[in-house]
Amino acid sequence: MLQGGLNPALGLDYFTGLFHGIKERFHITVHSLSPAEIDAIARREGLSLSQTLTRLQAAGLDSLPGGGAEILEDAVRLRVSPRKISASRWLEVMRTAHQLGIASTATMVIGLGESLTQRVEHLRKIRELQDETGGFRAFIIWSFQPVNTALGGEKASAWEYLRTLAMARLFLDNIPHIQGSWLTQGQQTGQITLAFGANDLGSIMLEENVVRAAGVAYEMSVAAMVRMIRAAGKIPAERDTCYRIIRCFEEGK
Repeated sequence: MLQGGLNPALGLDYFTGLFHGIKERFHITVHSLSPAEIDAIARREGLSLSQTLTRLQAAGLDSLPGGGAEILEDAVRLRVSPRKISASRWLEVMRTAHQLGIASTATMVIGLGESLTQRVEHLRKIRELQDETGGFRAFIIWSFQPVNTALGGEKASAWEYLRTLAMARLFLDNIPHIQGSWLTQGQQTGQITLAFGANDLGSIMLEENVVRAAGVAYEMSVAAMVRMIRAAGKIPAERDTCYRIIRCFEEGK
C-alpha cells in the first residue's frame, strides 16, 4: 500500500514506472493511490479518470485504498479539507475504478465536527455506489486524531467509535468486510470492535506516518494480534488484499 501527498512534480510516467518496477521484482498486490491522488494525476496529464486508471492498471495497479473520504459531505470537507477533491469527485474516481475491474476499500473519519445526519449521508453514498458497482471490498472507520493539527478539537470516544462501527455494519450490509481500527483506537478497543460488527483488523503496519504525526503511536505484532483475536473468541487468520485466507493460526501456535 502506497499513498501520500500530492506532489506536482510526479506525473503518470513516474507512477507507471514505479508499479512496473514493483511487479518485476515482487509477486505482490499493489494497493495504492487514493482518489485524490488519481484525480491529481489525471488533471496534471490532461486525461480522463478512465484513461489514467487504465494506464495505471496496465502498469500493475491492482486496487485503490479509500483514503481521503473523510465525510462525504461538502459542507464538512470545505471546513476541514478545502483543497481536497469534492465528495462527488471521490465517488466518481471509485465508480470509474470499479467499472474497470479495480476493487477498492472505503473509509470514513469521525470526530470532524460532523452531525449524525452527515455520517448517515456518508454511509448512504457508499452503500448506493456499492449497490451500483459491487467494487468495495471493505469499509474502515477511523477517528480523527486532533493532536498536532491546526483543527484541534476533541478525539471521539471509544464508545462513540464502537457505536458508529456497529451502525455501519448494519447499514452497509452489501459490503462484506468491516475493519476495526486498532491503529487509532488502541489494542483494547480494537479487540472489542470484533464484537461490534468488525470481522477484520487490518495489518500490523510495517510503517505508518499519518496517524503517528498526529501524536498516536499504537504498535502491533503478529503474536499480539493473534492473542487479541483469540481472546475475543474468534479464529485468527492471515489474509491477502483480496480477503483470501492465507493461513489460520491453530491453538497454541
